[in-house]
Amino acid sequence: MKIISAFLVLILLGSNILAQEKTWAEKLGFERGAKVIIMHVDDLGMSYSSNKGTLQAINEGLANSGSIMMPCPWVPGIANYLKDHPGLDFGLHLTLTSEWDDYRWGPVAGVNCVPTLTDEQGKLWDNVPLVVKNATPEDVEEELRAQIDLAIRMGIQPTHLDSHMGTLFAKAEFMQIYVKLGMEYGIPVLLPAGHNTIVSRGFKDKPEFMTQIRETGKKIWDAGLPVVDDVISDTYDWKLPEGMEKTDANLQAYKTGKFIERFEEMKPGITVVIMHCTDPSDIFEYITPSGETRKGDLLAMLDPKLKAYVEKEGIILTTWKELMERRKAAGNKD
Repeated sequence: MKIISAFLVLILLGSNILAQEKTWAEKLGFERGAKVIIMHVDDLGMSYSSNKGTLQAINEGLANSGSIMMPCPWVPGIANYLKDHPGLDFGLHLTLTSEWDDYRWGPVAGVNCVPTLTDEQGKLWDNVPLVVKNATPEDVEEELRAQIDLAIRMGIQPTHLDSHMGTLFAKAEFMQIYVKLGMEYGIPVLLPAGHNTIVSRGFKDKPEFMTQIRETGKKIWDAGLPVVDDVISDTYDWKLPEGMEKTDANLQAYKTGKFIERFEEMKPGITVVIMHCTDPSDIFEYITPSGETRKGDLLAMLDPKLKAYVEKEGIILTTWKELMERRKAAGNKD
């Protein structure tokens, strides 16, 4: 009898462990073991080249999601495009920095309303540490609300929220505001709260932060919003090796290879793959020197080899819009 009881205890413990190991993908109705990705492009609205490259990556390539920087000058162009293409999966790239030297933007709320967010030019701070040092939580919340409200007034229905340069993850108070606004507006927020296999590599010395992230993910889920398991966010740093000839063919092959390398490292669950797809014009170099790596992302999205790899491996493409629909269907099931 004791042996049977012990066996039952082991079964129950095993069931609990399996339940705990459920990915957010499983909770959203994907099969156990499924690798699900969102191919997400940042920086819509930053420039004409950013808009052009992103739309090409989505309309002709593997990318299927993007986010808009509301303080930037080319937002009207993307807002007008969305009026004719309302099905696109576009969210907001909530922006508290203006990082380029000669091409800059200020807060949507206005300099006088959020003075701790701006420098002597009246533009947003040019790096994350300065935002952390100077910005008050009150000004951060006012500016983020202003960006969301402006998008809605312009007819944009954001499918999700995320953070430009990761600024909103740089301070606990900022992250709390970010999550609070997502729950208040009923808009999913990018916050990897699953196994975090790839994204956690950047936080090896901050295990308490990753614990906080997972706890926050549970709150987001309980608020009726979807949660993702992991993020690939280092694509911006994938630059051609020293000595390799800078041709489009080499750039495409190199970037495609790097994407495949990361895909092979992915664990089951929902992974958001962040990139910057741009078709650089002649003047783009006067905005930022990052045109090469951004063009590489675009070329990789257009590469049949990358699409063939995804199909061969059975990797599932999804969008924030689909995740929200699945979250509503999941109800209160854990």
